[in-house]
Amino acid sequence: MGALLAFSRAVDRLNAGFAVIADYLVLFAVLISAGNAISRYLFHVSSNSMLEIQWYMFAGMVLLGASYTLKLNEHVRVDLIYSALSTRNRLLVDIFGLVVLYLPVIFYLFWLCWPFFWRSFTSGETSMNAGGLTLWPAKATLPLGFGLLFLQGLSELIKRFAALQGLMTLETRYEKPLQ
Repeated sequence: MGALLAFSRAVDRLNAGFAVIADYLVLFAVLISAGNAISRYLFHVSSNSMLEIQWYMFAGMVLLGASYTLKLNEHVRVDLIYSALSTRNRLLVDIFGLVVLYLPVIFYLFWLCWPFFWRSFTSGETSMNAGGLTLWPAKATLPLGFGLLFLQGLSELIKRFAALQGLMTLETRYEKPLQ
């Protein structure tokens, strides 16, 4: 179990690094959006590439930050029964959900996204818009994001088994988002 927990810690660190990139993408997207709006309204100059780079960054924000959100247990979930369960039963529900639902679905999504990205990469696909960008970097965020989500799912599964064995403690309580 020690090697698995070391793998889990490495995955957690990897996804924390990608979360920092996602954080900076938010800043860059805001700056580019503001710069594009200023140039459009003050100087009547705009660029399709500046518009496209914003959705590239949005893809990065979501797909590179999602795995860290899972690590922090901040993903939305249905909390009809979960909050009433004991810690042990919450861990068992999490293990069931990860093994039966989460990991197979995330792996399937990765498997679907890889050819989508690869075709774009090998063909050098570019946007059909005038002044548009190369598309494969945006499409690369799909398999990368789902790959990171799959690894984080494995990390979470390892941690749940370790918690069941008493090797670590996990916070399984889930708070509904404030609305």
